Amino acid sequence: MHSIPAASARRQALRALLGTGTTIVVPGCHDALSAMLVAEAGFPVGYVGSYATAAADLGLPDVGALGLDDLVHRARRVADAVPVPVVADAEGGFHEPGNIWRTVRAFEDAGVAAIHIEDHAGGKHTDLPQALIPLDAMIARLKAALDARTDPDFLIIARTDAVWATRDPAEALRRVRAFREAGADLVFPTGATPEMVAGFRAEVPALYTVVDGPGHPRFAGRQTAASLVLHYGFSLLAATRGMTAALARFDANPGADLGDLTEPVEAFEARLGYADFTARARRYRPWARASDARNAAWSGSIKLSVTRAGLSRPYCHAATFERAKPRQGRSGYPLRGAGASSRTWRAAFG
Repeated sequence: MHSIPAASARRQALRALLGTGTTIVVPGCHDALSAMLVAEAGFPVGYVGSYATAAADLGLPDVGALGLDDLVHRARRVADAVPVPVVADAEGGFHEPGNIWRTVRAFEDAGVAAIHIEDHAGGKHTDLPQALIPLDAMIARLKAALDARTDPDFLIIARTDAVWATRDPAEALRRVRAFREAGADLVFPTGATPEMVAGFRAEVPALYTVVDGPGHPRFAGRQTAASLVLHYGFSLLAATRGMTAALARFDANPGADLGDLTEPVEAFEARLGYADFTARARRYRPWARASDARNAAWSGSIKLSVTRAGLSRPYCHAATFERAKPRQGRSGYPLRGAGASSRTWRAAFG
């Protein structure tokens, strides 16, 4: 069983990481197992978003079909599985300002370290007309979310899709400035290039979150002004490619060797903690240990009695079994052979 620090400790850890001034690369997770792999690989932060949740949980596109409970449930499973802080997607907040406290409280209770709230009005990941909610409405949501925190280390990230959705860097900068003035812990200009982010940061000093991956500017492996680089689809896309390759080979030849495409069962089960469970079961079941000891002693007495009776090998005899069955109801194999008396078997089993 993995040791999972308290949510408050992981939130403080994320704050400390952000305070180092380095760029933190964050692979996206689509479930608890993928989050475990991310942490095991040494990444200090995990991310779970609506894109991966919609696909992995429901087999749906990320087009606004998810509810608050869908995202919170998946975020909780991910956060419960790993010792590192987890950043989660809260879409547009799911409520008007007066009720957005419910969103914040739900994600806090789920154990995540941070959430991002966006200004996108719909149509993401499609070629439909794109729009943003008015800035004043977004600021109201943001302030309500900040006020709703019960843990001051729970981070609120304000996201604008002005570059990605409307191709308007000037509007993105205007919104980033307003978000920072409203008290956002980090700002998130989705779709901005590394050069844009550097320019934004020169104008509005802040901690910046950005997206990397297919269809977005590349930040990984570069010196950037960003603090968090989210690869939102990483595990989902990697797992899909891996399964597709394995299934294609299996379909072509069910007897094919899949060793290079599948993990050995021993390694997989070790990762999940089967050995830890076995140790706990033995530790907390003393009666099982006592039973094991009695069974061992009983087996020894059977062998001794068979030897004393002069048997070369035991065999069953139904009549003798009935007469000589154990007085206390213990099960066994009271076998009788030539030269062995019922008294001998009673001594062995009784």
